[in-house]
Amino acid sequence: MTEKVFIFDTTLRDGEQSPGCSMNFDEKLEMARQLERLNVDILEAGFPIASQGDFDAVVAIAAEIRRPVIVALARANQLDIDRAWAALKESARPRIHTFLATSDIHLQYKLHKTREQVLKQIAFAVGYAHSLCADVEFSPEDAGRTDRSYLIECCHVAVEAGATTLNLPDTVGYCMEPEYEKMFRDVKEGVPGMDKVILSTHTHDDLGMGVANTLAGIRGGARQVECTINGIGERAGNAALEEIAMAIRVRADVLPVHTDIRTEELYPASQLLTRLTGVAVQRNKAIVGRNAFAHEAGIHQDGVLKNAITYEIITPQTIGMPSNDIVLGKHSGRHALAKRYEELGYPLSKPELEQAYQLFSTLADRKKNIYDEDLLAIVNAGFEHLPETYSLKLLQSVASNEGRATATVELEKDGETFHDSATAEGPCDAAFRAVDRITGTPGTIVDFTVHTVGPGTDGVAEVGIRARFEGREFIGKSTSHNVVEAAARAYLQAANKAVYELKRAEENAAVASGSVHENKAVDRFFPQGF
Repeated sequence: MTEKVFIFDTTLRDGEQSPGCSMNFDEKLEMARQLERLNVDILEAGFPIASQGDFDAVVAIAAEIRRPVIVALARANQLDIDRAWAALKESARPRIHTFLATSDIHLQYKLHKTREQVLKQIAFAVGYAHSLCADVEFSPEDAGRTDRSYLIECCHVAVEAGATTLNLPDTVGYCMEPEYEKMFRDVKEGVPGMDKVILSTHTHDDLGMGVANTLAGIRGGARQVECTINGIGERAGNAALEEIAMAIRVRADVLPVHTDIRTEELYPASQLLTRLTGVAVQRNKAIVGRNAFAHEAGIHQDGVLKNAITYEIITPQTIGMPSNDIVLGKHSGRHALAKRYEELGYPLSKPELEQAYQLFSTLADRKKNIYDEDLLAIVNAGFEHLPETYSLKLLQSVASNEGRATATVELEKDGETFHDSATAEGPCDAAFRAVDRITGTPGTIVDFTVHTVGPGTDGVAEVGIRARFEGREFIGKSTSHNVVEAAARAYLQAANKAVYELKRAEENAAVASGSVHENKAVDRFFPQGF
């Protein structure tokens, strides 16, 4: 029997620190549920000291998600550790994860501490965390650039203080495979008591080595790997969970280990994260990219048609990717629709099925064939769990070849209908400005993407929008045969999120000022990822 590698998912912590990938309370909880379906072993739910919202999300995830270990991050000080434990207390399997930089670069320029001071702080933080929680992980930040003998000394202090997991991060993606592998061998051999401690990887992709270094860490003795869905994370991102899991599965001949990941949930997890953050993976992304199983070259097509193994080392079904076959039309019923959504990894409740069926019926009247991509677009665009303050009832748009356009919008709120019009340089912008006139909360477009869902001219336009409202950014995503309509719905979705979150922030302001921000330094400092 091969040894197990534990999958530590940090999508909701390090991944969410990626610019443009922040999630609200409901979105984090939805993603956590998918990670549980994916069967990750450890789920890092957040950094509770960072904000009241992060604290609330960790509390909710700890209370609901019971199978995996739930982790909260804390800097190596009592305030952070207390806050992390307060968020984790209701978890069935809690872990406090504390960290402190150990490289001379960080000691000199960031911490302004001596090596001896850092050793004392590690001993205190790990020991204090262990007094609250039996499961404690310690990360020497920037381990990859830390003097090796001093790194071993830091790890020894952490183990003696009660650390049960040692995570050796390549914080800035600097390491090459041989040196990262050797670091694990050196720590395993040089630190007493390692037979009772799990070694963990945490790699970044600044030089494109994130996954390669993770696999090197496994060869060096690591049996936990920290990673994220779609490889999101600080700067160039973290090692991608889906790539690690499939590399271990496909190359068991050279990696004699296994994971408990349900690989058929990889694609649904990737798609869900894309919907929640509005950040799509590149088409040629390994495992979950749209081109991962696409073949255009004639020689490749010929080989795949004869036997897929000629050019595909993984089948789409292995990762839960839809087959792209035509499956439904306008005469299909609810039962067939529900069955197909189950096959795609989206079991729907009765209310959700009814909502999906209405959207499906509308789409089926517009186009001849319905593809799996269309169904995913419906469920991705149609199931926002935030209350919809305004809903779009009517959109009319007129544009000229000189660039000016006018849009008339009809929105409904609490049973009351509102009309307004606006003129702008383009039809989409005119629709946005008309929405602004009704809501009274103008937004600024930060990012605007359009791509076609489904094959050929029978596809629909999928629009993703990131808009700034009162200094905060929110995302919206929608699909339609009409690009302007899709854009207007996506913008309205972002506006509704803004209304919800800004109101929530006001309600939490008093609580946050009284319990979270006791130290002004907390507001100014956030971890940059390991």
